[in-house]
Amino acid sequence: MKTFSVALLQLLPTGSAEGNLEKGLEACRRAAAMGADLALFPEMWSCGYRIESPAQLAGDAVEADGPFVSAFAREARALSMAIGVTFLERYAPAPRNALRLFDRTGAPVLSYAKCHTCDFGEERFLTPGDAFPTARLAARDGELTVGAMICYDREFPESARLLMLGGAELILVPNACPMEINRLSQLRARSYENMTCIATCNYPLGQPDCNGHSSAFDGIAYREGDSGSRDTLVLEAGEEEGIYLACFPVEALRRYRAHEVHGDAFRRPSLYAPLVRAEKLPVFDRKDCRFR
Repeated sequence: MKTFSVALLQLLPTGSAEGNLEKGLEACRRAAAMGADLALFPEMWSCGYRIESPAQLAGDAVEADGPFVSAFAREARALSMAIGVTFLERYAPAPRNALRLFDRTGAPVLSYAKCHTCDFGEERFLTPGDAFPTARLAARDGELTVGAMICYDREFPESARLLMLGGAELILVPNACPMEINRLSQLRARSYENMTCIATCNYPLGQPDCNGHSSAFDGIAYREGDSGSRDTLVLEAGEEEGIYLACFPVEALRRYRAHEVHGDAFRRPSLYAPLVRAEKLPVFDRKDCRFR
């Protein structure tokens, strides 16, 4: 596989699941016409990232195999293009912030639920995920390994690290927050330190607390034939609504991974036991943290 292209669907929601379904399917068709291998939605597209109360969440939640999500499986097959659709998943004891990735035949290859829910806010009403799975995704001219982390997940280096250790060459990041210099820097760092492509899709300006700036990083800090380092940024969208196509150099990334020093090349896992300790430093102890 020489390259792999991801269409970042930086869209405004319509205010209803039915409207989001129709608008989302049309955006996928436009992405396919642009030559995308995969179309990615912003966070919780089924409800436009609306979180108000447990009752509202229960009412807006959709089944992972229900009509809303299944429509994107059919569209993936019809377009021969992978689709990463995001949705508020009906789940017990409370809904989940979820992504399902369908390959170009419409088969589900990856299911993920946001692990690091924002428990300092309304996301405390959600059920967190419990793993960072990866999967092989077949494209037109080969396969690559993909994984996902959703919005606040990106603020924990462990998220991308676990995905890299699971073989991820591309990490999909649905998002719903202001993408300013520090959050973009987090994504740049996650890509650089793991030698991993990262595709982030955010809502545009006009969605509350969002500002566009969907982005893509290819993880290649030192390119063959160049002197010195380079910016790994492939694409940064503006604030406005639109579909933005990012092309990732997969073949070049694999060559780069085979000789560079980042990722898993020189790690010393025997030193890292404190990373999984349950105790928190007192300064970071928060009463609304569900996990200790």
